[in-house]
Amino acid sequence: MAATHLPGEARSELSSHDTIVDMDTTPNEKPPASKDDKTSSSDDEVEQEQSEEMERRHSIVRDLARQYTNTSAHFNGSQADLFNAADANSPLNPHSENFNARAWAKAVAKSMSEHGGGFRQSGICFQDMNVFGYGAETDYQKDVGNVWLGLPNMARNIISPTAGKRRIDILRGFDGVVNAGEMLVVLGPPGSGCSTFLKSLSGETNGIYIDEGTYFNYNGVPAKEMHKYHKGETIYTAEVDVHFPMLSVGDTLTFAARARCPQNLPPNINHNQYSDHMRDVVMAMYGISHTINTQVGDNYIRGVSGGERKRVTIAEATLSNAPFQCWDNSTRGLDSANAIEFCKTLRLQSELFGQTCAVSIYQAPQSAYDLFDKALVLYEGRQIFFGPADEAKQYFINLGFECPDRQTTPDFLTSMTAPAERVIRPGFENKVPRTPDEFAARWKESREYQIVRAEIETYKTLYPLNGSSAEAFRENKKSAQAKGQRLKSPFTLSYMQQVNLCLWRGWKRLKGSPGVTIFALIANTATALIASSLFYNMKPTTSDFFKRGAVLFLAVLMNAFASALEILTQYAQRPIVEKQSRYAFYHPSAEAFASILVDMPYKISNSILFNVTLYFMTNLNREAGAFFFYLLVSFIMVLAMSGIFRSIASLSRTLSQAMVPASLLILALVIFAGFVIPTDYMLGWCRWINYLDPVAYAFESLMVNEFSGRNFTCTAFIPSNTVAGYEDIGGLNRACSTVGSIPGDPVINGDRYLNLQYKYYHAHKWRNVGILIAMTIFNHIVYIVATEYISAKKSKGEVLVFRHGHLPASTKNKSDPEAALSGPIPTAEKFNNEAANIQGSTSVFHWNNVCYDIKIKGEPRRILDNVDGWVKPGTLTALMGVSGAGKTTLLDCLADRISMGVITGEMLVDGKIRDSSFQRKTGYVQQQDLHLETSTVREALTFSALLRQPASTPRAEKIAYVDEVIKLLDMQEYADAVVGVLGEGLNVEQRKRLTIGVELAAKPPLLLFVDEPTSGLDSQTSWAILDLLEKLSKAGQSI
Repeated sequence: MAATHLPGEARSELSSHDTIVDMDTTPNEKPPASKDDKTSSSDDEVEQEQSEEMERRHSIVRDLARQYTNTSAHFNGSQADLFNAADANSPLNPHSENFNARAWAKAVAKSMSEHGGGFRQSGICFQDMNVFGYGAETDYQKDVGNVWLGLPNMARNIISPTAGKRRIDILRGFDGVVNAGEMLVVLGPPGSGCSTFLKSLSGETNGIYIDEGTYFNYNGVPAKEMHKYHKGETIYTAEVDVHFPMLSVGDTLTFAARARCPQNLPPNINHNQYSDHMRDVVMAMYGISHTINTQVGDNYIRGVSGGERKRVTIAEATLSNAPFQCWDNSTRGLDSANAIEFCKTLRLQSELFGQTCAVSIYQAPQSAYDLFDKALVLYEGRQIFFGPADEAKQYFINLGFECPDRQTTPDFLTSMTAPAERVIRPGFENKVPRTPDEFAARWKESREYQIVRAEIETYKTLYPLNGSSAEAFRENKKSAQAKGQRLKSPFTLSYMQQVNLCLWRGWKRLKGSPGVTIFALIANTATALIASSLFYNMKPTTSDFFKRGAVLFLAVLMNAFASALEILTQYAQRPIVEKQSRYAFYHPSAEAFASILVDMPYKISNSILFNVTLYFMTNLNREAGAFFFYLLVSFIMVLAMSGIFRSIASLSRTLSQAMVPASLLILALVIFAGFVIPTDYMLGWCRWINYLDPVAYAFESLMVNEFSGRNFTCTAFIPSNTVAGYEDIGGLNRACSTVGSIPGDPVINGDRYLNLQYKYYHAHKWRNVGILIAMTIFNHIVYIVATEYISAKKSKGEVLVFRHGHLPASTKNKSDPEAALSGPIPTAEKFNNEAANIQGSTSVFHWNNVCYDIKIKGEPRRILDNVDGWVKPGTLTALMGVSGAGKTTLLDCLADRISMGVITGEMLVDGKIRDSSFQRKTGYVQQQDLHLETSTVREALTFSALLRQPASTPRAEKIAYVDEVIKLLDMQEYADAVVGVLGEGLNVEQRKRLTIGVELAAKPPLLLFVDEPTSGLDSQTSWAILDLLEKLSKAGQSI
């Protein structure tokens, strides 16, 4: 029986014509030879060669037999052996070089079936699927001058969110069936609706609407139930990578494995063993086992490479164990080898676990496409093919199109949506469809479409809504949930288990970045020292009355606003929390509650260091009771204001919405605290703010704590003894000049001073503490509840944003209702690059024996090892290597952008060592497109040109050069568009062109470094970017 070989399995080197070897023959035995062979010396050599070949084949067969024997033995072993494979050479051990993914998957499937468990499965049937949205192709940037113009629309949106908006049809008339265990590849250019299709299937419908006539069936489970009560069973994985950057890869995936760990595990296996083993297996599958202790990182924090970070995202989604998975361009940033391995892993999960996958891929390799069962081709929101993947190519050939030699099937299918790329067969010029509507109409008339309709009817019969298959799905999900968990809850763990897991991750995050916490403590302590020096060792006299009030007011403010930056922290982690909530890892409120507890050690430490330093250096009330009361009120103040800032962040949907009320709140809390403006002087219309001000209650309690029950020596009397004629005045004839004085009394009572000056009373001391505690509890409840139910604002889609008065004429005249969300990307007419006066280079740059060494946890590691190369003027040089090979690191070293580690070797320009001006002579196009989101394309280019070109260059010449760059990069159409954020502003290709343009605007005379310019782009866009780089090299630029 022929063996089917999959990733990780051993392959025999025997060819199809090799002779079958007798298993009983030993390596020393020789095959029988004829008499004629023995009489010739040359024949003896042949005999020797045959003997050696026989021995080699025996060795191969023995190795194969041993490997499959070991695999079989593990199949028959216990469950504990599977999850605790101690044998270093076991194919079930993820730490072994012989790890076999298929063997492991078979062992798991066999074990689960033996213990009465199983894997949930869910296919999908969709019929008459129509998806639409509301919006426009362009929008205007909101600023201080025009934000008021949008108030009428804001009021109208509150009454009816869709009133006055134009309906935009995104997907029209989609039909299809993807059975459990099948894989669907979704093909189409950017803007064709691939992401919307996947979001609709997985229930991610924020900002889009599904027509009421659309029919969904998930193996008998209705769409409403699946998306609400089983949201972790149908997941959508976006192309962006969002993770906690300070967490290690191992901790990130351990968290995912524990969050979805089933509770019905076989005997002798605990949850930690299961989750750790699953983490190791998935890391081995995706080739990231070596990064287990490396930080994930992000655009600003150094961590794993971009390709490895993408594999972390894929591994996290894999550990969700969702039976229906939608992957949106998840191979972005991966090399072709890893992209193929990703598809092979999905194929393995589909075959053995019955998982269903829908995957959109740009630049799909042929070997990856061949792994899919079905294909869907989209053309501007229309379905132009759905069916078996191996029949898609022939369908379009029958329509009259020709597939050029050496063109892959996915590129051929995608080229159907590009009039400039599709090739028409001779004789079909007037027969083939040309527009999206014509393609869709031909699809509806085809025989393949009738087959799809028949499959839909069969699926409805096999899986009726709310039938036996739906009930079995619900029972399987219930058996995996924690005891006491609601049946309708989409989460596997109980609420307290979720909180404990989030606490564990929070502690890991603190350990991952101890320097940030330690630096914050040191900085706050230094602030306390500086502030204390201004009020050092105050005297218990009336001369320091105002100082005592000032230092207490300062202490209250420092404690109150120490948590102001938590708004930024909340928004930094909000996308991560929302993504993992969609995966059904935990309630967002569980993470919110855990974050409150995790921050307690830091807040307690910070409160003690700051307040103890300030209290004793300024010589406040030296009594134990007063000191500890001061600490108590200060700490409660920290918690109360932390709850307010967290509530503001959770109640808003964008960072700008949160920062405006927070800024106004800080101003109001300071003014109406009772120190800047005493309560008697507050106007009636704003007096209510003081009643809601937690700073006011804390300040009153601390003032009472400091002054109550104390007498202070008076230092200034009226009349003064120093005035001539009043030297002997005393007794009742003089009084202290401070508020609260009594004639003839040389001291001032603190309670009387507070009553008359601030209207503060001793009876309010502990009352205010109770009010602060109530505010703290209320604010944190609001924060937790709002986090659970309010999500961040989603992007509108690829909508260009312009400033008022800068809308291009070509855009103003467009009236196509589809262009807003599914139309072609605006591009300008191609510019003749011969006219572009681009700065060329004349120097040769070469490097020799470049090494890069860093220390990871005290152990040295060499990242680059004796790398050599050179770049000549006007050439385009490519650095090739798999993901994580060190391409970006080499570019960083060559561009002199490394800030840590040790670099050795020679890097020469025209045979001379690089000088301090090297960075000014080079441009570096990073893999990440980092731009100021509020600036326009032209402003970003102008800013780079004005600051980075030599001061000797006239300003007018710099501005003119910006226009040259815009024309060269074909950005005239959106030169005045606002950069915005990804999804609401420039799209991926336009951002990449801008990133290249920013470096070109600097006129680098030596070299231009470009790091993965085509990452995440489709084939057509990638070709456009590479064509651009070729134009630059022909203009004399070294790249």
